[in-house]
Amino acid sequence: MDSITQAALGAAIGGAVLGRRLGRKAVLVGAALGTLPDLDVVIDYGDAVANVTEHRGFSHSLFVLAGLATALALLAARFAPARDISLRRWGLFFGLILLTHPLLDALTTYGTQLWWPLEVRPAAWPIVFIIDPLYSLPLLVGVGVALATGRAQRAPRWGLALSCAYLVFAVGAKQLVEARIAPVLAEQGLEQAPRLVQPTPFNTLLWRVTVADGAHHHEALVGVLDGDRRPSLETYARGDDLEATALDSARGRRLDWFAGPFLRYETRHLDGRETLVATDLRLGFPGFHPFAFTLATRDDGGWQPVGVSEQLPSPSRGNRDALSRLGSRILSPEPRLCTSDFVSRQWLVGTPGSC
Repeated sequence: MDSITQAALGAAIGGAVLGRRLGRKAVLVGAALGTLPDLDVVIDYGDAVANVTEHRGFSHSLFVLAGLATALALLAARFAPARDISLRRWGLFFGLILLTHPLLDALTTYGTQLWWPLEVRPAAWPIVFIIDPLYSLPLLVGVGVALATGRAQRAPRWGLALSCAYLVFAVGAKQLVEARIAPVLAEQGLEQAPRLVQPTPFNTLLWRVTVADGAHHHEALVGVLDGDRRPSLETYARGDDLEATALDSARGRRLDWFAGPFLRYETRHLDGRETLVATDLRLGFPGFHPFAFTLATRDDGGWQPVGVSEQLPSPSRGNRDALSRLGSRILSPEPRLCTSDFVSRQWLVGTPGSC
């Protein structure tokens, strides 16, 4: 999630656990510690692929943060002026603030390396978008009331309760969407294909379904309020003929580890050279994927891995119109809206479906 939300979550937990004893200090310390794991963004790992795939790495590891929480609890119990707070209470305070940060991040599409240093793919169970005002607002209000009044426990607890209730709603919404898309996938023999179901920007009422299918990927928009309207899939080329070339490079293999089958490959002419580009289809929205990376360039001797991978600028034209149309689609299946409305038709396989 965004850093403001993470700070609000940490502040609310701090107030809920030790607000009665420490007052505003519990809220402020919680806010600072709540954003601590995200400071890894200042680390430059050498190139664009490394920077993206290493983010939410060691600083989001449950092993690392549990150790840090234990150390902070021991130090606080030994040196903090508030001698009447038990080691157990300090452990609860620091542990919940630090560990909930990566767990919340794992509920977004990007994923989180919860088990670093184990070489397993980032954990991701997307039920909220990286910025969701309906999740963040109760936390911010609770923290604001605590700071304004000095009564730092009750309001943060209410904020936490409401934000957790929203996550429960999001889980239910996702299950509903899964149930609606399942028959459509079964009819096309895609029930076992890798599938990603995630909310569209800033809400949990309209969901994007992405299904990887070898040379293709399929997209659909499914709304909680769609009623009996049947979801429709649109099919796009994934550029799989370039996949082997991409996997010949260390960066290509790293991206494959990071994003699995949800990658699209293409060639672009950049700086006068034919360049192999990989795009992460999970992040962003069709037509507005922010993470596209250079992997190799072609010369007379064939494809050669780039010395330093670059992240290409994300498309910006039409962003406002796209968000406006998505906003209209959230509350009703009309006006009809397809992912192909935003994607270059060069990738579309067949004709647009009746979305």
